[in-house]
Amino acid sequence: MIHHSDRGSQYLSIKYTERLIEVGIDPSVGTVGDSYDNALAECVIELFKTEVINQIGPWKSMREVEWETLKWVDWYNNRRLLGPIG
Repeated sequence: MIHHSDRGSQYLSIKYTERLIEVGIDPSVGTVGDSYDNALAECVIELFKTEVINQIGPWKSMREVEWETLKWVDWYNNRRLLGPIG
């Protein structure tokens, strides 16, 4: 297993690095300014908020939000346009 970080100071602490090594995880740090993963994650999060959170609410409980989140993630991973071709 490899843990990737964005070079944030909390990820470079000595104790944190020692713990990763202790449990068999190779620490991996990208180059400074390499934020493509974060940009993709933020894009998907905003898509989710636009399609689910802002469209289906108002929400009565956290359970409703969790259920709709599970359904959306399933759709996103398995049935969305172009999903079958990767």
